[in-house]
Amino acid sequence: MQHRIVVLGAGYTGAIAAGRLARRLRREDVAITLVNAEPDFVERVRMHQVATGQDLKPRPFSEMFAGTGVELRLARVTGVDVDRKTVTLTDANSACLNAPRSGAVLNAPGSGAEELPYDTLVYALGSRWNAQGVPWSDEHAYEIAGRPGALRLRERLARLDAGQSVVVVGGGLTGLEAATEIAETRPDLDVALAARGALGDWLSPKGREHLRKVFGKLGITAYEHTAVTGVEADRVTTADGKAIPAAVTVWTAGFAVHPIAKATALEVTGDGQIVVDGTMRSVSHPDVYAIGDAAMVTGPGDKPLRMSCASGIPTAWQAADAIAARLTGGKLPKVSIRYFNQCISLGRKEGLIQYVTADDRAVQAVLTGRLAAVYKELICKNAAWSVANPTLGLPVRRRRITWEHATAGSAVEASA
Repeated sequence: MQHRIVVLGAGYTGAIAAGRLARRLRREDVAITLVNAEPDFVERVRMHQVATGQDLKPRPFSEMFAGTGVELRLARVTGVDVDRKTVTLTDANSACLNAPRSGAVLNAPGSGAEELPYDTLVYALGSRWNAQGVPWSDEHAYEIAGRPGALRLRERLARLDAGQSVVVVGGGLTGLEAATEIAETRPDLDVALAARGALGDWLSPKGREHLRKVFGKLGITAYEHTAVTGVEADRVTTADGKAIPAAVTVWTAGFAVHPIAKATALEVTGDGQIVVDGTMRSVSHPDVYAIGDAAMVTGPGDKPLRMSCASGIPTAWQAADAIAARLTGGKLPKVSIRYFNQCISLGRKEGLIQYVTADDRAVQAVLTGRLAAVYKELICKNAAWSVANPTLGLPVRRRRITWEHATAGSAVEASA
């Protein structure tokens, strides 16, 4: 008898959770299935690099999970029934066609949908770009929330002639990285960024000063306090009636969670995030854990964690260790999730590291320039390394499942 653990989504959080569970539990006791639509790991934090023509190192899951016992199911999730404890899958189409021939990979059948049962579900479907209901944004804007969108933008940018305009909508981390990457790679283009507030208004004074310096050096126009209310094929329109020329519009104004959770019986927020406790366990369905962007997690000061890789990876550690503890009767993890810095790449040669408080408020200290760019690159490499090495160098400690706990759906909550 094996306890069936199904992990939905193989981004940073889902892949780390699956690998960490495989290193915490005995292979004889558990069957871990990782469901994803693509056979390779996607470094989402580098999609602005993909969009500008840079090629990333392939990271096939068949190699990353070789010998771990994690089974990759190449399929798309179309539904979750938390009462019947099943997940509905359909073919991953192109993902299946490009699947590697080696490793533990199972494709969904070619005929229609399939139901996959679970005993414990880890929901890590993450988020996608959020057009926020702005007219014609779906038709005319480009996004870099995933690889398909980044490749589509890459192809469009390659066809732009010198002097044509690119407008990045959104002044957050993704918008800043996209605008500077495009401007550095294509100095012949007219690059602009439209932000609802002031440029980098959440940064410290030193951080804002450096950001403006880099924007000036790269020739990026900043439209501050500008709300984009419409996207057309050759321009964006703003709330004050202005039209900004845009041969290409890149939309980075926020993320929306995957809609599947909202269609289930799970307790979710108005935005569709699954409400969880401190161990990432659903407050309404104890057999379900949610991690990353899919979860409503509160951090220091009872503030919700922002959607980011920095937030998601610790939630994956927390969920995997809690599942292992409950199944084996071990001690539950009690680790508070907090922030230390915000890492922003400003092209390949510049960066900005903004140090923050535990609840993500900027302090005076910053790191800038080439050293900051190197620092950010190391952070990105470490995040990818963490996927393939989810125990962060800790010794493998596979424990035997206590079946009275596994069959009951919960374990004894060990005292601290």
